[in-house]
Amino acid sequence: MDTLSDETAGRWLGRVVSDASTGADVEGFRADRPSLLLLEGAAGTGKTRLAKRLADAAVAESIRCVIVSFSAFGMSVSRPQTPAAPPPEPAAPPSVQADLPGAVSSLLERGERFLLVAEDVHRADRAALDLLRRLLDRPPTGLAAVLTYRPEELREPGLVLGRGAHFPSCLSVFRMRLGPLDAQQVRRLVEEGLGESSCPSELISRLLDRSGGIPQVVTDVVRLLRESGNGREHYSLRDLDAAGVPPRLTELALARTAALKEHAKDVVWAAAVLDEPVEAEELSAVAGLDGGAGNRALVEALREGVLREVDEGRYGFFVPMAATAVYPEVPGPVRREMHRRAATALGRRHPVPWVPLARHRRHGGQVKAWLRAVEQGALQCAESGDHQAAVDLLEHTLSRPTVPPAARARLAPLLAHSAVLGLRSDQTVSVLRQILDEQTLPAAVRGQIRLDLGLLLCNQAVAGMQGWLELQQAVEELQERPVMAARAMAALAMPLLSTVPLERNLYWLERAEKAGADSGDEEARTAVAANRAGTLMYIGDPAAWQVLEQLPRDTDDPACRQHVARGLCNAADGALWLGQLGPARGLLAEGIELATRSGASYVEQGARGTALLLDWAEGDWSDLTTRARAYVAEAETMPGQGLDGRTVLGLMALSRGEWQQATAWLAGEGARETDGSAVPHGAAASGALIRMALVRDDIESAVAEASVAWDRVRDKGVWVWAAELAPWAVDATLRAGRPDTARRMADEYAAGLEGRQAPASSAALSWCRALLAEAQGDHRTAADLFRRAALVYAGLPRPYATVLATEGVARCQLASGIDTDAAVTELASCVEQLTELGAVWDAARIRAAMRAHQPADEQRPRGRPSYGDQLSPREQEVADLAATGLTNREIAATLHLSPRTVEQHVARARRKLESQSRQNLVRARNQRHE
Repeated sequence: MDTLSDETAGRWLGRVVSDASTGADVEGFRADRPSLLLLEGAAGTGKTRLAKRLADAAVAESIRCVIVSFSAFGMSVSRPQTPAAPPPEPAAPPSVQADLPGAVSSLLERGERFLLVAEDVHRADRAALDLLRRLLDRPPTGLAAVLTYRPEELREPGLVLGRGAHFPSCLSVFRMRLGPLDAQQVRRLVEEGLGESSCPSELISRLLDRSGGIPQVVTDVVRLLRESGNGREHYSLRDLDAAGVPPRLTELALARTAALKEHAKDVVWAAAVLDEPVEAEELSAVAGLDGGAGNRALVEALREGVLREVDEGRYGFFVPMAATAVYPEVPGPVRREMHRRAATALGRRHPVPWVPLARHRRHGGQVKAWLRAVEQGALQCAESGDHQAAVDLLEHTLSRPTVPPAARARLAPLLAHSAVLGLRSDQTVSVLRQILDEQTLPAAVRGQIRLDLGLLLCNQAVAGMQGWLELQQAVEELQERPVMAARAMAALAMPLLSTVPLERNLYWLERAEKAGADSGDEEARTAVAANRAGTLMYIGDPAAWQVLEQLPRDTDDPACRQHVARGLCNAADGALWLGQLGPARGLLAEGIELATRSGASYVEQGARGTALLLDWAEGDWSDLTTRARAYVAEAETMPGQGLDGRTVLGLMALSRGEWQQATAWLAGEGARETDGSAVPHGAAASGALIRMALVRDDIESAVAEASVAWDRVRDKGVWVWAAELAPWAVDATLRAGRPDTARRMADEYAAGLEGRQAPASSAALSWCRALLAEAQGDHRTAADLFRRAALVYAGLPRPYATVLATEGVARCQLASGIDTDAAVTELASCVEQLTELGAVWDAARIRAAMRAHQPADEQRPRGRPSYGDQLSPREQEVADLAATGLTNREIAATLHLSPRTVEQHVARARRKLESQSRQNLVRARNQRHE
């Protein structure tokens, strides 16, 4: 008997429906003799789907087919009709003796090839099994039979047709086992049901583990997630846990459990309490059974398909998630006693698994032992780098008001420390603040908790000023712990974490360096050095590179390794805003590798945001919007984590003309969740908002936005962060008729950049000066300055900024009347590059400007050409912009048309494309050309 692979099974199916005249062999199968496929798999593995595929293929090839389906209520027989078959006869009663033999014998009498599919043979009664045995004992030449069954529910283990079945030599027999899905297959099912990038890798892994990879279970869980998600774009582990067990699996698990005898049911209950695969001895001990009785009960649970041997000598539920369905059915007193036995059993393991042991202690009512296990479990998780597991355990524990003050004092610092390195902030911040409100904590303990709370607020919640104040207070409370005080001072030195003037950051950096040196502690010195590297890079100080070289990358200390990883990733982020993109990539890769090895989840997650901004800057825009949306969704409870993604989404939306979306990402609710402490992000957002206001000719709003944003950068004193703001702020000020103010702004910007290594700001400064020259009518000088900016951008590389600066070159050349043909050619190149990037709004804007300068022989001839029911080039252009959400007035401003003309173009486009809305115009056009 052969075991078929999926590929061989496909060829087997192909041979069933192919011309049998050749009699060729396919993996031992001969089309000129009868064949049997035994299709086995646990419940939900896809047997019915595969059997239907076979039947459909047979019917499509005019091969007669009989499908027999067995159930707890009897049997049903159907005969799918082939294309040339006569109308079906009236159905007979569902009787084996009356229906199945007649259906088969009628085909045998005709001597035709035919396919018999018998589904769920494990449910067939003795009469049906006897008939199938007799049929296969002397099979007709034209027979191809498929028997599907659950091996765990067979009356006789391993015997599909029971005892006495005989497969003669003339019968080709194959067995195909449908196993579980792998991670990639689970991901495909999830993405089909919830959308691409809807679930992080850890959710896919958890779903694979809990579902056992059973396709039906995965599909049912995905359905539960979709129904409970209200159309959300991203799902978390919490969402998966909250979705619960699919009703189909719950019914199957409870039905199988209910059919067991008393001791076997005890073993199943014990497995539900343990909720992990264990050896038979542990299972018996938790069930309260001695060795002999325990083994007999386990054998029954295995035979009835409730439990299975997960790997050699370890047993668990047939689907791991089924344990959750059975657990509530365990009577309360029995459940508590089993948890106590489980705690005893786990306490004997080496090493002790403290996290599950804590769960058993809690449910067993052993409070003191529970809290000790929680503490040990959190330490165990932190030491292994799994800070998120430590946060989950401690958060759940400390949220209970019954935890004694002494225990809270021990556990709260552990939560605070792991939270800084993990990925949670909302509930953690609330728990930590409640603990700090308790007056019984010693000052040093309070300072330790406040230090990590301050870091959490600054890093993950972008509540920079709140975090800053917490850190300042922590310094005072940590006078007896100079090492931690040094860490608090080093955090206060980071300019990105608050809006306080740079001078205050540098003051704290000086204090931190002295405190770190005086402490004699390696971790304190490393923490200070890492923050020094980040601080100097963020402000464009050339000394940052030397400090980075001196970081102890090869340290064996896990805590020091985390600080180095953080320093490298912060330096990468700083280099990004400076425009040093290549070095930023290198630092980021190095930092991520260290963060992964040291379990610094927050650092690793933050680095993903920096990578998104790098991709935007370098023009790697393929699926960037999808990736940024997924990143923002993952950080829904941590505004700081999502800020990079929101900035990217806003800038991408602007380039495509999706102004409503751009405004929502840059100035909507998500952006308001932060307190403005992330100055470079705010400057970039303001630059984009100013651009949109200028196109709308809303000069007042543009100037107001520019003024507020400029003051924010001035108050901070880090002018290298104004690269995405300065050109648009100066442009708005010039458009408002304030050339003197605009010149002072450019001079102030130049002074702030002295001594800094910031190529992006150098290019932006040239852009500002080009705008000033252009406003004075000095178009040659302006063109030279725009060209200088474009060359710097191209060398970074910043393709989008390069094109915008090059547009300025061409605009000034056209205004000066010198070499206008070359200028038009350059604009055409800009349009091509912008279109390739996907910046459709910018491309349309420049294309419209080009038309007025095209040579006469390239302009449209007089009279209106007839495009029939096809869109004219102008109608296509207007339709593309209308579909982005731009209003007629905004499209008019972009294309230098009147709003009335735009309105007419939109109306004609909708009529030709039969589009019900503006937003569907592009989709309708694409469908029409498919």
